[in-house]
Amino acid sequence: MKTAPRSAAPDESVVPLPITGELDLHTFRPGDLGELIPAYLAECAARDIRDIRIVHGKGTGTLRTTVHALLRRSPLVAAFRAGDELTGSWGATLVSLRA
Repeated sequence: MKTAPRSAAPDESVVPLPITGELDLHTFRPGDLGELIPAYLAECAARDIRDIRIVHGKGTGTLRTTVHALLRRSPLVAAFRAGDELTGSWGATLVSLRA
């Protein structure tokens, strides 16, 4: 079996992400959100996925605050709100994209 040279290794910062309308942020660094969330919203819009659930966890609220700030700035977002008891409570944000 041949191994690829080190310089040919895939970029570890690029992670294939399924576009399902649910984004779990537990595996991402907070510094990734500024690029991740707008790109994910754009991909959902391109695939006509209008209802999105972003799971940020409850924790200290720092991720939730960052997510909400990014959603407020996005021209793709029609509305967003905290999840309910069935969708993650305040550990998740439900997003509606513009049609």
